[in-house]
Amino acid sequence: MKIFVAGLSYKTTPVEVRERLAVSRARLQCCGCRLKLRGGLDEVVLLSTCNRVEIYGVSPWIHGRVQALFQELTNSDFDFTPHLYVKEGAAAAEHLFAVASGLDSLVIGETEITGQVKNAYQLAKDAGLVGRKMNRLFQTAFAVVKAVRTNTGIGRGATSVGSVAVELAEKVFGSDLGDKTVMILGAGKMGEACVKHLAKRGAKTVLVANRSVERAEKLAAEFGGRAVRLEDSAAALTAADILVSSTGSPDLVLLRADVEKILPARGHRPLVLVDIAVPRDIDPAVAELANVFLYDIDDLEAVVRENTKNREQELALCQQIIGRHTAELMKRFDARRSQVTVEAGPGPWSMAPANCPA
Repeated sequence: MKIFVAGLSYKTTPVEVRERLAVSRARLQCCGCRLKLRGGLDEVVLLSTCNRVEIYGVSPWIHGRVQALFQELTNSDFDFTPHLYVKEGAAAAEHLFAVASGLDSLVIGETEITGQVKNAYQLAKDAGLVGRKMNRLFQTAFAVVKAVRTNTGIGRGATSVGSVAVELAEKVFGSDLGDKTVMILGAGKMGEACVKHLAKRGAKTVLVANRSVERAEKLAAEFGGRAVRLEDSAAALTAADILVSSTGSPDLVLLRADVEKILPARGHRPLVLVDIAVPRDIDPAVAELANVFLYDIDDLEAVVRENTKNREQELALCQQIIGRHTAELMKRFDARRSQVTVEAGPGPWSMAPANCPA
């Protein structure tokens, strides 16, 4: 039985494909169960973020079945093959360690991904989808994260995806946002991070729209802002200069017609829309409107690319830590496999299935 990871990320796949696969937190366990049963996996952890969808699992063989696993997630026959990557054994472990440490993130060294990995693992564990190998793999990953943050400076000065999104707004308005009205669509962690970053940049007026009015009011109160009902968000956009959208909606929240309708009342004031949700919240056709600047999650890559250049030395230290932990983990797996073989002896269970490509 080998550990593996199969997935796609912002590095291999545009957002219009990633949003086809996005799995909400509420569906992670259900989708994980389906993958385990129908995909013939012994163990499985499903990770889904705005930047990646990955299946970590244990199976005697995986090549030739990856496309089917991802079609299972979408209940479609869409061909994901050009975008998928598959890693096994030590390569799979190294990949998870890099992901959990924020080294494979859009913003190198960001910390939000660690919580997302922990959440994915815990949900799979609670659903009985993991066993000895996945438990050992993910526990080692969290040890790697701790070592990376303790012994390197990779996270020093790192910004969240939300704060980088705000930098896109500054490309239009400059660094002084003191006279700008900011609207946040979706009051989750990402939206909250954006509000905090905007407040530091001087923004004085904050509007918060969220499905839960109570949550919107609470967040708005922290910054002396005002809560807006989600159904009134399009109209409230008339007063906004910058909108950062990060809801968990499976459908578009802001359509071209919604934005076009409020433009006359805005005069010629520029409107910056930063859509950091996957699936996307804002209709891509909005970008065709005059004085409207729309950015999605893929546009953030150009903003953060320069940060990576300055972290090569720290990245090398991180890779050393990952390499050491990977070697120790694989040594444990090999020792365990040898022990099981000696205790059990040869038997039919040690034979590859008849349809195994090996």
